[in-house]
Amino acid sequence: MKKKMWVEVKQAKSLMLAEMWKELFEGEGIPTRILSLSGEPPDRELATYSILVPKDKEHVIQEVLRKL
Repeated sequence: MKKKMWVEVKQAKSLMLAEMWKELFEGEGIPTRILSLSGEPPDRELATYSILVPKDKEHVIQEVLRKL
């Protein structure tokens, strides 16, 4: 089984924004992860978050972002 490589496609300055990006991308059928960049617990509202998608879906994200 091949391991998924995840790449950052966006950063968000709050958990709410990160979750909004996650919902948008998952609505397009793209698995999405949110990772706290500060190393703090992942439920802190005011922290910077990295929005990650599988490497093989990165081109699809670019198309989604282009439509916005």
